[in-house]
Amino acid sequence: MKTLAQILLLSALVAMLGGCVFLNDRGVTTKYYNECKEYYDATGVYHKECPKNIIDWTE
Repeated sequence: MKTLAQILLLSALVAMLGGCVFLNDRGVTTKYYNECKEYYDATGVYHKECPKNIIDWTE
């Protein structure tokens, strides 16, 4: 009976958070789109600044 309660609790948690957590190319985040800022500075050097995810994939 205790195992059934744990399974139900875990299932309810997954169902509630299913629409709040997203996978993207940088990791796991709470936002659907990446909010990276990409720009070139005055010398022509490319910069990309991205906010931290819940889990970041590292290369």
